[in-house]
Amino acid sequence: MRNHLTTVCVITSTLALAACTEGTGSRGIARVSLALSSAAAPAPAGGSETFTDSTNKLVISSVEGVLRKVELKRAEAGAAAGCAMGTSGITASDDGGCGEDNDEIAAGPALVDLPLGGIERTFTANLPAGSFDALEFQIHKVSADGDAADQAFLKAHPDFAGISMRVKGTFNGANFTYTSDLDAQQELKFEQPMVVEVGKPASVTIKLDLDGWFRNRRGTLVDPATAAKGSENENLVRDNIIRSFHAFQDNDEDGMDDGHEGHDGGH
Repeated sequence: MRNHLTTVCVITSTLALAACTEGTGSRGIARVSLALSSAAAPAPAGGSETFTDSTNKLVISSVEGVLRKVELKRAEAGAAAGCAMGTSGITASDDGGCGEDNDEIAAGPALVDLPLGGIERTFTANLPAGSFDALEFQIHKVSADGDAADQAFLKAHPDFAGISMRVKGTFNGANFTYTSDLDAQQELKFEQPMVVEVGKPASVTIKLDLDGWFRNRRGTLVDPATAAKGSENENLVRDNIIRSFHAFQDNDEDGMDDGHEGHDGGH
Protein backbone atom coordinates (compact mmCIF):
# COMPACT_ATOMS: atom_id res chain seq x y z
CA MET A 1 0.00 0.00 0.00
CA ARG A 2 1.16 3.54 -0.72
CA ASN A 3 1.84 5.86 2.19
CA HIS A 4 0.18 8.80 0.44
CA LEU A 5 -3.55 9.18 -0.03
CA THR A 6 -5.02 7.79 -3.19
CA THR A 7 -8.35 8.41 -4.84
CA VAL A 8 -10.44 5.39 -5.67
CA CYS A 9 -13.10 5.83 -8.34
CA VAL A 10 -15.63 3.05 -8.66
CA ILE A 11 -16.82 2.13 -12.15
CA THR A 12 -20.46 1.07 -12.15
CA SER A 13 -23.11 0.38 -14.72
CA THR A 14 -24.98 3.41 -13.38
CA LEU A 15 -24.34 6.37 -15.66
CA ALA A 16 -23.78 8.74 -12.77
CA LEU A 17 -21.74 11.94 -12.69
CA ALA A 18 -18.97 12.51 -10.19
CA ALA A 19 -16.34 15.22 -9.82
CA CYS A 20 -13.31 15.00 -7.56
CA THR A 21 -12.09 18.18 -5.98
CA GLU A 22 -8.56 19.24 -5.25
CA GLY A 23 -8.86 22.23 -2.93
CA THR A 24 -11.72 24.27 -4.39
CA GLY A 25 -11.14 23.39 -8.05
CA SER A 26 -12.70 20.53 -10.01
CA ARG A 27 -10.53 18.01 -11.82
CA GLY A 28 -13.05 17.74 -14.68
CA ILE A 29 -14.57 14.54 -16.01
CA ALA A 30 -14.36 12.10 -18.89
CA ARG A 31 -16.39 9.10 -20.02
CA VAL A 32 -14.57 5.89 -19.14
CA SER A 33 -15.67 2.41 -20.21
CA LEU A 34 -14.57 -1.03 -19.08
CA ALA A 35 -14.54 -3.90 -21.57
CA LEU A 36 -13.98 -7.64 -21.21
CA SER A 37 -12.18 -9.83 -23.72
CA SER A 38 -11.04 -13.44 -24.06
CA ALA A 39 -9.62 -13.14 -27.56
CA ALA A 40 -5.97 -13.63 -28.44
CA ALA A 41 -6.62 -11.29 -31.40
CA PRO A 42 -9.49 -8.90 -32.23
CA ALA A 43 -12.58 -10.82 -33.40
CA PRO A 44 -16.38 -10.63 -33.17
CA ALA A 45 -17.68 -11.90 -29.83
CA GLY A 46 -19.83 -15.00 -29.70
CA GLY A 47 -19.62 -18.75 -30.18
CA SER A 48 -17.19 -20.87 -28.16
CA GLU A 49 -13.48 -21.36 -27.60
CA THR A 50 -11.63 -24.67 -28.12
CA PHE A 51 -8.41 -25.83 -26.46
CA THR A 52 -6.47 -29.04 -27.05
CA ASP A 53 -3.42 -31.00 -25.99
CA SER A 54 -2.06 -34.23 -27.51
CA THR A 55 -5.00 -36.23 -26.14
CA ASN A 56 -7.84 -34.02 -24.91
CA LYS A 57 -10.25 -31.44 -26.30
CA LEU A 58 -11.90 -28.77 -24.17
CA VAL A 59 -14.67 -26.59 -25.58
CA ILE A 60 -15.83 -23.63 -23.46
CA SER A 61 -19.25 -22.34 -24.52
CA SER A 62 -19.94 -19.81 -21.74
CA VAL A 63 -18.15 -18.07 -18.87
CA GLU A 64 -20.07 -16.06 -16.28
CA GLY A 65 -18.67 -14.34 -13.24
CA VAL A 66 -19.68 -11.99 -10.45
CA LEU A 67 -17.61 -8.82 -10.02
CA ARG A 68 -17.92 -5.98 -7.54
CA LYS A 69 -15.91 -2.99 -6.30
CA VAL A 70 -14.43 -2.29 -9.70
CA GLU A 71 -12.04 0.59 -9.06
CA LEU A 72 -9.36 2.63 -10.78
CA LYS A 73 -6.43 3.56 -8.54
CA ARG A 74 -4.87 6.99 -8.92
CA ALA A 75 -1.17 7.14 -9.74
CA GLU A 76 -0.52 10.68 -8.51
CA ALA A 77 1.03 11.17 -5.09
CA GLY A 78 -1.05 13.35 -2.80
CA ALA A 79 -4.24 13.06 -4.84
CA ALA A 80 -7.39 14.07 -2.98
CA ALA A 81 -9.14 11.09 -1.43
CA GLY A 82 -12.83 10.37 -1.57
CA CYS A 83 -14.34 9.96 -5.03
CA ALA A 84 -16.70 7.05 -5.57
CA MET A 85 -19.94 6.20 -7.32
CA GLY A 86 -22.46 3.77 -5.93
CA THR A 87 -25.30 1.95 -7.62
CA SER A 88 -27.78 4.63 -6.53
CA GLY A 89 -25.80 7.52 -8.00
CA ILE A 90 -23.31 10.03 -6.69
CA THR A 91 -21.91 9.52 -3.21
CA ALA A 92 -20.55 12.97 -2.54
CA SER A 93 -20.56 15.54 0.21
CA ASP A 94 -23.24 18.24 0.35
CA ASP A 95 -21.06 20.76 -1.47
CA GLY A 96 -20.77 18.47 -4.51
CA GLY A 97 -17.21 17.43 -3.77
CA CYS A 98 -15.97 14.02 -2.79
CA GLY A 99 -15.10 13.77 0.89
CA GLU A 100 -12.73 11.38 2.60
CA ASP A 101 -15.64 9.52 4.18
CA ASN A 102 -16.73 8.25 0.76
CA ASP A 103 -13.56 6.57 -0.46
CA GLU A 104 -14.61 3.07 0.64
CA ILE A 105 -18.08 3.09 -0.90
CA ALA A 106 -18.23 0.36 -3.57
CA ALA A 107 -20.51 -0.82 -6.35
CA GLY A 108 -22.74 -3.79 -5.74
CA PRO A 109 -22.16 -7.17 -7.45
CA ALA A 110 -22.71 -7.46 -11.21
CA LEU A 111 -23.01 -10.58 -13.34
CA VAL A 112 -20.73 -10.45 -16.38
CA ASP A 113 -20.95 -12.79 -19.35
CA LEU A 114 -17.53 -13.07 -20.99
CA PRO A 115 -17.71 -12.39 -24.74
CA LEU A 116 -16.00 -15.55 -26.00
CA GLY A 117 -13.73 -14.92 -28.96
CA GLY A 118 -14.14 -11.16 -28.86
CA ILE A 119 -14.48 -7.98 -26.84
CA GLU A 120 -17.53 -6.31 -25.31
CA ARG A 121 -17.97 -3.11 -23.34
CA THR A 122 -19.38 -3.93 -19.91
CA PHE A 123 -19.51 -0.81 -17.70
CA THR A 124 -19.51 2.91 -18.52
CA ALA A 125 -19.25 5.85 -16.15
CA ASN A 126 -18.15 9.48 -15.96
CA LEU A 127 -14.95 9.71 -13.92
CA PRO A 128 -12.51 12.45 -12.95
CA ALA A 129 -9.57 13.00 -15.27
CA GLY A 130 -6.14 11.96 -14.15
CA SER A 131 -3.54 9.23 -14.30
CA PHE A 132 -4.31 5.73 -13.00
CA ASP A 133 -1.84 2.92 -12.46
CA ALA A 134 -4.05 -0.07 -11.57
CA LEU A 135 -7.50 -1.56 -11.81
CA GLU A 136 -8.96 -3.25 -8.74
CA PHE A 137 -12.02 -5.48 -8.42
CA GLN A 138 -13.34 -8.44 -6.50
CA ILE A 139 -14.35 -11.80 -7.87
CA HIS A 140 -17.26 -12.11 -5.50
CA LYS A 141 -19.04 -15.14 -4.05
CA VAL A 142 -22.62 -14.01 -3.52
CA SER A 143 -24.04 -15.08 -0.18
CA ALA A 144 -27.64 -15.46 0.92
CA ASP A 145 -26.42 -14.00 4.23
CA GLY A 146 -24.71 -11.08 2.51
CA ASP A 147 -25.50 -7.38 2.48
CA ALA A 148 -28.41 -5.64 0.77
CA ALA A 149 -26.58 -5.56 -2.55
CA ASP A 150 -26.05 -9.33 -2.44
CA GLN A 151 -29.72 -9.86 -1.56
CA ALA A 152 -30.83 -7.74 -4.53
CA PHE A 153 -28.46 -9.59 -6.84
CA LEU A 154 -29.75 -13.00 -5.74
CA LYS A 155 -33.33 -11.97 -6.42
CA ALA A 156 -32.33 -11.49 -10.05
CA HIS A 157 -29.86 -14.42 -10.20
CA PRO A 158 -30.86 -17.05 -7.60
CA ASP A 159 -28.74 -19.73 -9.30
CA PHE A 160 -25.58 -17.84 -8.28
CA ALA A 161 -26.11 -18.28 -4.54
CA GLY A 162 -22.78 -19.30 -3.02
CA ILE A 163 -20.79 -19.13 -6.25
CA SER A 164 -18.82 -16.52 -8.18
CA MET A 165 -17.88 -18.29 -11.42
CA ARG A 166 -19.72 -20.62 -13.78
CA VAL A 167 -18.22 -22.21 -16.89
CA LYS A 168 -20.08 -24.47 -19.32
CA GLY A 169 -18.80 -26.58 -22.18
CA THR A 170 -17.62 -30.05 -23.12
CA PHE A 171 -14.52 -32.09 -22.23
CA ASN A 172 -13.78 -34.86 -24.73
CA GLY A 173 -17.39 -34.60 -25.85
CA ALA A 174 -19.00 -34.83 -22.39
CA ASN A 175 -20.97 -31.84 -21.11
CA PHE A 176 -19.77 -30.10 -17.96
CA THR A 177 -20.72 -27.19 -15.73
CA TYR A 178 -17.92 -25.93 -13.52
CA THR A 179 -18.73 -23.62 -10.60
CA SER A 180 -16.45 -21.98 -8.06
CA ASP A 181 -16.95 -20.11 -4.79
CA LEU A 182 -13.75 -18.16 -5.43
CA ASP A 183 -13.78 -14.89 -3.48
CA ALA A 184 -10.67 -12.89 -4.32
CA GLN A 185 -9.43 -9.32 -4.56
CA GLN A 186 -7.63 -8.54 -7.81
CA GLU A 187 -5.22 -5.67 -8.45
CA LEU A 188 -4.11 -5.43 -12.07
CA LYS A 189 -1.18 -3.08 -12.58
CA PHE A 190 -0.96 -1.25 -15.91
CA GLU A 191 2.39 -1.53 -17.72
CA GLN A 192 1.98 2.20 -18.40
CA PRO A 193 -0.31 4.51 -16.40
CA MET A 194 -3.77 4.97 -17.89
CA VAL A 195 -4.31 8.65 -18.71
CA VAL A 196 -7.87 10.00 -18.63
CA GLU A 197 -8.22 13.48 -20.17
CA VAL A 198 -11.06 15.94 -19.58
CA GLY A 199 -13.82 15.53 -22.15
CA LYS A 200 -12.09 12.66 -24.00
CA PRO A 201 -13.53 9.13 -23.79
CA ALA A 202 -11.18 6.46 -22.47
CA SER A 203 -11.43 2.71 -22.20
CA VAL A 204 -9.73 -0.04 -20.24
CA THR A 205 -9.96 -3.71 -21.20
CA ILE A 206 -9.72 -6.75 -18.93
CA LYS A 207 -8.47 -9.71 -20.92
CA LEU A 208 -8.79 -13.26 -19.60
CA ASP A 209 -6.52 -16.05 -20.81
CA LEU A 210 -8.96 -18.97 -20.82
CA ASP A 211 -6.42 -21.32 -22.38
CA GLY A 212 -4.69 -21.78 -19.03
CA TRP A 213 -7.72 -22.26 -16.79
CA PHE A 214 -7.97 -26.05 -17.04
CA ARG A 215 -4.31 -26.98 -17.56
CA ASN A 216 -1.77 -28.41 -15.15
CA ARG A 217 1.84 -27.21 -14.91
CA ARG A 218 2.88 -29.55 -17.74
CA GLY A 219 0.33 -27.92 -20.05
CA THR A 220 -1.99 -30.93 -20.07
CA LEU A 221 -5.72 -30.25 -19.99
CA VAL A 222 -7.55 -31.45 -16.89
CA ASP A 223 -11.15 -32.57 -16.74
CA PRO A 224 -13.22 -29.71 -15.23
CA ALA A 225 -15.03 -32.33 -13.15
CA THR A 226 -11.77 -32.84 -11.23
CA ALA A 227 -11.75 -29.14 -10.30
CA ALA A 228 -15.02 -29.21 -8.37
CA LYS A 229 -15.02 -28.22 -4.70
CA GLY A 230 -13.04 -30.79 -2.72
CA SER A 231 -11.61 -32.46 -5.83
CA GLU A 232 -7.95 -32.95 -6.71
CA ASN A 233 -7.64 -30.02 -9.13
CA GLU A 234 -9.78 -27.48 -7.23
CA ASN A 235 -6.86 -25.30 -6.13
CA LEU A 236 -5.03 -25.66 -9.44
CA VAL A 237 -7.92 -24.24 -11.43
CA ARG A 238 -8.72 -21.53 -8.86
CA ASP A 239 -5.11 -20.33 -8.99
CA ASN A 240 -5.12 -20.47 -12.80
CA ILE A 241 -8.23 -18.27 -12.91
CA ILE A 242 -6.72 -15.67 -10.57
CA ARG A 243 -3.55 -15.46 -12.69
CA SER A 244 -5.42 -15.17 -15.99
CA PHE A 245 -6.59 -11.53 -15.66
CA HIS A 246 -4.71 -8.68 -17.38
CA ALA A 247 -5.74 -5.03 -17.81
CA PHE A 248 -4.59 -2.23 -20.12
CA GLN A 249 -5.72 1.04 -21.71
CA ASP A 250 -7.65 0.36 -24.90
CA ASN A 251 -9.15 3.62 -26.14
CA ASP A 252 -9.87 2.29 -29.64
CA GLU A 253 -11.58 -0.77 -28.09
CA ASP A 254 -9.85 -3.27 -30.34
CA GLY A 255 -8.80 -5.60 -27.52
CA MET A 256 -5.13 -4.63 -27.81
CA ASP A 257 -2.95 -2.61 -25.43
CA ASP A 258 -2.69 0.96 -26.76
CA GLY A 259 0.86 1.19 -25.39
CA HIS A 260 1.96 -1.62 -27.74
CA GLU A 261 0.30 -0.35 -30.89
CA GLY A 262 2.54 2.57 -31.74
CA HIS A 263 -0.10 5.29 -31.28
CA ASP A 264 -1.34 7.56 -28.57
CA GLY A 265 -4.47 5.53 -27.86
CA GLY A 266 -6.91 8.25 -28.85
CA HIS A 267 -9.96 7.87 -31.04
